[in-house]
Amino acid sequence: MPSYRAPVDDTLFLLNDVLQLQRYGNLKGFADVSPDVTGQILAEAGKLCEEAFAPLNQSGDATGCKRGADGSVTAPAGFKAAYQAYAGGGWISLPVPEEYGGQGLPYTLSMAMNEFASSANMAFAMYPGLTQGALAALLTHGSEEQKKLYAPKMAEGRWSGTMNLTEPQCGTDLGLLTTKAVPRGDGTYSITGQKIFISAGEHDLAENIVHFVLARAEGAPAGVKGISLFIVPKIVPGADGSLGARNGVSCGSIEEKMGIHGNATCVMNYDGAQGFLIGEENRGLNAMFVMMNEARLGVAVQGLAQSEVAYQNALAYAKERLQGRALTGPKYPDKKADPIIVHPDIRRMLLEIKAFNEAARGLALAAALDSDVAHRSGDPAARQAAEDRLGLMTPVLKGMLTDVGFENAVKAQQVFGGHGYIREWGMEQFVRDARIAMIYEGANGIQALDLVGRKLPREGGRAIMAFFKESAELLGAHGANEAMKPYVVPAQSALGDLQKASMWLMQNAMAKPDNAGAASYDYMHLLGRVALALMWVRIAAAAMEKKAREPETAALMDAKLVTARFYMERMLPETALRLARIVAGADTMMSLAPEMF
Repeated sequence: MPSYRAPVDDTLFLLNDVLQLQRYGNLKGFADVSPDVTGQILAEAGKLCEEAFAPLNQSGDATGCKRGADGSVTAPAGFKAAYQAYAGGGWISLPVPEEYGGQGLPYTLSMAMNEFASSANMAFAMYPGLTQGALAALLTHGSEEQKKLYAPKMAEGRWSGTMNLTEPQCGTDLGLLTTKAVPRGDGTYSITGQKIFISAGEHDLAENIVHFVLARAEGAPAGVKGISLFIVPKIVPGADGSLGARNGVSCGSIEEKMGIHGNATCVMNYDGAQGFLIGEENRGLNAMFVMMNEARLGVAVQGLAQSEVAYQNALAYAKERLQGRALTGPKYPDKKADPIIVHPDIRRMLLEIKAFNEAARGLALAAALDSDVAHRSGDPAARQAAEDRLGLMTPVLKGMLTDVGFENAVKAQQVFGGHGYIREWGMEQFVRDARIAMIYEGANGIQALDLVGRKLPREGGRAIMAFFKESAELLGAHGANEAMKPYVVPAQSALGDLQKASMWLMQNAMAKPDNAGAASYDYMHLLGRVALALMWVRIAAAAMEKKAREPETAALMDAKLVTARFYMERMLPETALRLARIVAGADTMMSLAPEMF
């Protein structure tokens, strides 16, 4: 049976030493979060995930969710008690404002908890994770009456939340959706249509489920301009929050999936269900994108989370599995063979995963901090800069972390050899579960198009220009330090590749849009690899400082410095490959007639 240990110490190092959380004490909710308090919160989070969630991962995958004849859905055994522990511990409410029943603490801490929970049991973690995304949309675009009615019970976990976008004929192109919203004459709407692939669409973990549904009101314009967003509760509440009549929404079936079997991915049927408009008619995407952007960061963390748990198990196996002898002679002559961790190719796979995980965790936490600044800072310039960074990096994190997270799960499976293909070891589940993260909340090719087609040119390229400026300042600050050159020099070279790719797009994408489309995926990964390198520069600098300040940490900090060098030497050179692909343009890619494929 696979095991999991939450990376609490590494997360604390990133928060306290690299990102310096204490510098944000002026933000609402940060003043009371000292390093000691942060440590206590994350220690409790890790303990809950290790003890309550991880033991249910394999069993939940094996049994899955069950749909009854009446359309009700039962989650796997143990999930309800685990959900109650999660909700009862205040983990859903952690970043929610206090006036709506939350604790008002930093979203950054919630991001760390989401990683731990997703590593321990990704299918389970999706239930409260979706509720948090729904809360974000509600608190941003809901009326005060809607917030007071729904938010406290959702924060408490008594009610859960979902997002309903996809229809059988309509995935990425939401302009094709056909779900209808007909005014009832009392300010509410009758919602009729079918949604598919709805995670946590029906279950027995909470007493009510609050669906956030995209639909088209009567007489609305065609395309995405005519989409509105509605709250459609499973059970319609009274004004006082008491549960009333069952609404006209039901689970038609549970999708048969490759992975995440413990989460009820449902076909949802809306048959004249009572819906409540959020915001204005025909502006539903504005509200839904709040939820989608939060979900995309959550999915990015799922990629990291599966990479982390797969790595931990592969590392443990590599230290124990005896096969062959080291190329330089026996390392354990008292044993019949050496453990496979002595072999360079095993170390290559393990170090590639480790070097990704630690820097990717730093990027995810940095994005969460930007979200906190964007929502809580009183400084307009700071808010704008944080929003720009978040807008630029969200598609990169979603695309890169999930792509590489899946690749790393496969690498970790490979470490096990034939045993990795056998279900009892758990590695094949990590591979299956990780695969969905590359697809949902916008497939990764769509993330790349969003990055190149929208995020780069927005406001005259303000975000990417700020990224270049901040990167140059970071590298310049450490460039004179001889000990930092093994990290700074490769990062400077990779940053140069990114700048060349950006300039090529500026010169070649406007006149020929296919060049942008052909380059987008490689550009997303190029920017992602550079961002990881810059995070490793920050980690290396912090590790050197911590080692000098606290000599007892020398072994741990030296391990980070070696891992950083491995990333720079063995993984970062990929940026040159990505640049070569980008500047090749679209001509060859687009020249072959469809019938010749």
